[in-house]
Amino acid sequence: MTPDPEYDRMLAGKLYVTDRIQAANRELPGQLLVQRINQLPATHVDEIIALERQIFRGQPETFFVQPPFAVDYGRHIRIGENFYCNVDAVFLDTSWITIGDNVKIGPRVNLLTAGHPLDAATRTQLLEFAKPITIGDNVWLGGNVTVLPGVTIGRNAVIGAGAVVTKDVPENVVAFGNPAHVHRQITDQDRAYWEAQAAQYHQERG
Repeated sequence: MTPDPEYDRMLAGKLYVTDRIQAANRELPGQLLVQRINQLPATHVDEIIALERQIFRGQPETFFVQPPFAVDYGRHIRIGENFYCNVDAVFLDTSWITIGDNVKIGPRVNLLTAGHPLDAATRTQLLEFAKPITIGDNVWLGGNVTVLPGVTIGRNAVIGAGAVVTKDVPENVVAFGNPAHVHRQITDQDRAYWEAQAAQYHQERG
């Protein structure tokens, strides 16, 4: 494979210029594949999943991303088992997006790894950067959540609808707001309540 220093800079989190990335490493193939997915009838679930396996790395046995959705490159997204994402997600995967097992994502969520310099004169040189996003196991992102470059969300966390996550979120907490902040821990009392609710459901439904 021909060396591509600009592409390597992008994945390393350094300043780079998109137009200097070689054609073989550019965004178009992934975007065309997602366009195909988004144009399929909703009843073609097996075909949708087969095409999504070309986008999402990790190859879990069970996952589904509800079309329509958008990607930037469409090859820097790793997902875990039992991943579900609702409609209108944006995976701006200029850097790696890594998603753990049993993650649930609500509608219109934005995972944005791309960033631009604060200095306008530097921005006008078309210089940009990217930082990875990591989402731990069992996380739930509510609708319209936006996760910004470089953020890690700890396992079991719940991010409330409309939150803008600008910095790391620890494990086992509820966070919401703009910018998102930790509201409280998820406690043993929470777990006991929902385990009782689930047990009642299974008893009633058999």
